[in-house]
Amino acid sequence: MGQIIFISALTAFLFMIFFYIISLLLKNNGIVDIGWGLGFITILAILHIFYPELYLRKIFITFLIVLWGFRLSVHIFLRSIGKPEDFRYARMRKNWGKYGIIHAFFRVFMLQGLLMLIIALPIMLVFNSNPSKFTLWDMIGGFVFLFGFLFETIGDYQLTEFKKRPENKGKIITAGLWKYTRHPNYFGEAVLWWGIFIIGIPTNYGFIGILSPLITTYLLINFSGVPLLEEKYEGRPDWEEYKKNTPMFVPKFGKKKLH
Repeated sequence: MGQIIFISALTAFLFMIFFYIISLLLKNNGIVDIGWGLGFITILAILHIFYPELYLRKIFITFLIVLWGFRLSVHIFLRSIGKPEDFRYARMRKNWGKYGIIHAFFRVFMLQGLLMLIIALPIMLVFNSNPSKFTLWDMIGGFVFLFGFLFETIGDYQLTEFKKRPENKGKIITAGLWKYTRHPNYFGEAVLWWGIFIIGIPTNYGFIGILSPLITTYLLINFSGVPLLEEKYEGRPDWEEYKKNTPMFVPKFGKKKLH
């Protein structure tokens, strides 16, 4: 397991160095978000090179991570192309001043590289396990992943379509999955990582993989996801009304449609 962690850590480090250099050239730290999903795919690819033996659980988790990572990176790329730096990173750049390049290296790229390594724990556990048959854990984990993946993907699609319409400019989406939770994409992201964790449970030391969904869920709710967007719209009458009727994270179904 030690060798797998070392290979994964080195891969994450070099990957983030590469994206850091791109960010300097583009003067846009938001590029790191495009690299997030691709980073996990890169770790998987390198692990497959060093541990080429194939068995069903390894193939299964590879398929799920590639599906998730590629979809997420393409979505963020299409959302960002031709637009200025994301407001979160622009604010950081302004606050850091002349030392922004150094702060960005450690507090954006290296920090995300470290988080990537920890969140990828279930993947490493699967590569560390002995070949085994497909189990009930794999099926349960796959279904949980699929639910989260679809929830995130549909939420992103609905928001993208909403923003395309000129009449919605400046408005807040309150329909579709956004009627049941204020952040369906973040909720789906958290759920799918719980599914990845479940797949890793039957492996050697499988339960340490719980760090992956725990950290993901914590960060989305308390740090990198929900709080920043909630703060952005805080005080707007339409947002305050939306908050009264819609849960922040975990969906509550059966609610009446907002007007």
